[in-house]
Amino acid sequence: MQTTSSHPTWLIGVDGGGTGTRAVLADANGRVLGHGRAGPSALGQGVAKAWTQIETAVQQAFADAGHARPAAAECALSCGLSGASYAPWRDTFIATNPGYGQLILESDAFAMLLGAHDAEPGAIVASGTGAVGEALHADGRRLRASGWGFPVGDEGSGAWLGLKAMGHAQCVMDGRAEPGALATRIFAMCGDDRATLQDWCNRSAQFGYAQLAPLVFDEEMRDGRAARLIEQAVDALVSLAGAIDPGATLPLCVTGSIGERLAPRMPEAIRQRIRPPRHDAATGALAWLERNLQSAATRPV
Repeated sequence: MQTTSSHPTWLIGVDGGGTGTRAVLADANGRVLGHGRAGPSALGQGVAKAWTQIETAVQQAFADAGHARPAAAECALSCGLSGASYAPWRDTFIATNPGYGQLILESDAFAMLLGAHDAEPGAIVASGTGAVGEALHADGRRLRASGWGFPVGDEGSGAWLGLKAMGHAQCVMDGRAEPGALATRIFAMCGDDRATLQDWCNRSAQFGYAQLAPLVFDEEMRDGRAARLIEQAVDALVSLAGAIDPGATLPLCVTGSIGERLAPRMPEAIRQRIRPPRHDAATGALAWLERNLQSAATRPV
């Protein structure tokens, strides 16, 4: 925790990713007063841009609470941001703190974990555009698996499914694989000749490939290749759950647009541990801030 003030008047939790930013504002007693939203604040899109969006969301949260925006020094800020696990981005973000009295930076996945389990021990497997597993154990250990990013990791995510589906479509176009419903849908969406398909691939990044994932689910019953990709995605998420909680002792949340579709297909032993998330990631970031403040208050001087 970066600290310049030991007695903040306002507590703020922030969840920031590649699609948007959410802020939750509380008073010094933890009573929630307002919420704010802004554009994406993933650190990979630029630290300066991230701070701009966070400041916008914080401003909206104060407006929602009916309070004038105070000086940053009066506020303690806890952020769960995409890209925070990459040290150069993390260090730059902290170094460019615009004056918050206290600042905590964690990954968006860890904030999601904290929100899902109300800052208590638990595990989360999140699969949407990307995929990651995080766990907080009762002894304080924190375990993380996957989340390496597109295109080399995030197995079982929407972008991973889309990338695998596109690879299959290319094989079909070359005559290296049998044609089927999945490849036909991809050709219709991305191009049905080599030049057009290659242009789509060269222009598309993680989010673009994730848009192909629904086609895999749509064609599961008609195309064996689509069915196998979904089976592989389930196996990938099951592997994530095992890596972060080898003893299978923690309550588990499976979240995200892909994760929620795959959770019912997981083995019974895992499904029995799945619980709905209690809160969102912004609330999780706020809870982590409160826990750190309480620990600091009781720590011997």
